[in-house]
Amino acid sequence: MILVTGGCGFIGANFVLDWMTCSSEHVSNIDSLTYAANPANLSSLAGDERYSFFKADICDRSAIKRVLEQTKPRAIVHFAAESHVDRSIQSPGDFVQTNVVGTFNLLEEARTYWSSLAASEANRFRFVHVSTDEVYGSLEPSDPPFSETTPYAPNSPYAASKAASDHFARAYFHTYGMPVLTTNCSNNYGPLQFPEKLIPLVTLNAAEGKPLPVYGTGQNVRDWLFVRDHCSAIRRVLEAGVPGEVYNIGGSCEKQNIEVVRSICGILDAVKPLPGAIPHASLIRFVADRPGHDRRYAIDSRRIQRELGWSPSHDFEAALTQTVTWYLENDAWTSAIRSGEYLSWIGQQYGERLK
Repeated sequence: MILVTGGCGFIGANFVLDWMTCSSEHVSNIDSLTYAANPANLSSLAGDERYSFFKADICDRSAIKRVLEQTKPRAIVHFAAESHVDRSIQSPGDFVQTNVVGTFNLLEEARTYWSSLAASEANRFRFVHVSTDEVYGSLEPSDPPFSETTPYAPNSPYAASKAASDHFARAYFHTYGMPVLTTNCSNNYGPLQFPEKLIPLVTLNAAEGKPLPVYGTGQNVRDWLFVRDHCSAIRRVLEAGVPGEVYNIGGSCEKQNIEVVRSICGILDAVKPLPGAIPHASLIRFVADRPGHDRRYAIDSRRIQRELGWSPSHDFEAALTQTVTWYLENDAWTSAIRSGEYLSWIGQQYGERLK
């Protein structure tokens, strides 16, 4: 069996669902169910004996220890993290606690567990630490994409906290010999993403005829990776990756934010037109940029392609259409989330900017 942390979040839930489809192996999930985690993401697994859930915080070492002793996993895939840059600007301490302290606690308990295994099981054990391209900083338009040897230069509290967790993961391999592997991915998109992120936020606002806030001039560039491609890459790293190594995972799909927004508007013009056939793009509002907004991210995935035989398989426009359609067809899921604290945060984040 494998143990997943943060399996009720966006990428974690997609990974669990993907795993249950592709493997007969049991998966256990630790999640503390913070604001962006949603047990409904995995409701389809109710009653499946191959899946088990533990409500626990990775900052709670005693809880982690109990879960490891009970489940005895052959691998840990570590997704659990605070991940939204805007929230990290407002509450950086939360990111230090979860991403740095939480990862340290998980590594420590995993090391104790791994050290207790018989030699054959210890040799088979893997710890996959899932991270981000934001640890590398920002690229200029003419710069080559980030590679696994690009120096770290995090520019936001979120990126700094993930960089710190990456360094701990590296240290546990080099100091203790624990079989840790790290992946750094580009911007994910797809079903189940919490609607504070660009694609679901724009999709849901546009469908309701609400303003579409775009930071600055919308020229910031991201490398877009469909979440199911990301899941297949992590499976491949878990299967064949070399302990101690880093694998960059990207979609090879650089787009300006404004391009992505306009693509969503075009999809909605076709499938959910506004009254009077007003173009959804007319709802775009350029708002004050966020502090320290990185200009461009791009991932060089040649290593994982060359060494592990993985490459992204989803076309951006087709996967984006699939994503937009999913949000339109899952009103119960989105309505349950877009209330209370979410509305308060959106108002705080964009209210004055839109004015």
